[in-house]
Amino acid sequence: MVKEKQLISALQSIEQKESAFRKLVSLYKERLYWHIRKIVIDHDDTDDVLQNTFIKVFKNIDRFKGDSKLFTWMYRIATNEAITFINKKVKQNNITFEDVKIQLISRLESDVYFEGDEIQLQLQKAIATLPQKQQLVFNMKYFENHTYENLSEILDTSVGGLKSNYHLAVKKITAFLKTNETF
Repeated sequence: MVKEKQLISALQSIEQKESAFRKLVSLYKERLYWHIRKIVIDHDDTDDVLQNTFIKVFKNIDRFKGDSKLFTWMYRIATNEAITFINKKVKQNNITFEDVKIQLISRLESDVYFEGDEIQLQLQKAIATLPQKQQLVFNMKYFENHTYENLSEILDTSVGGLKSNYHLAVKKITAFLKTNETF
């Protein structure tokens, strides 16, 4: 794998920017896709948000100062783009965040790209009932194994706040799964 400083340098170079960007996309596309997918649920919406994320990265790479890791910076952009996308849906359809999530989960059952079983579907339904911040923290900690320190950088929240959000999310998910047992 290309060393991060070399990649950043190439991305910020006029001559190497495009080839370095292709390398960046190939290195991080899949991880960012799955991160975004856990937020917006739908495959086509995820592709749109992923594309917007990479456009923002490309346009703003010259402003990247290296205060955090490149991937952490891109993760923050992807997270913000996904949240912006969901919030736009909420506004356009004049419904709540929870309603959007419920709609997306119901579409997940017929999504040809969803490979989960009934238990995974129930887990996604449980996650959809959480407030947005708890969803983000739970998905990033549980599915992606981020440390609280890394989450703190990405979400710009204290480690204590993140631990509290994760703990509450786990309690709510557990309660939902016990109440809605179908397996």
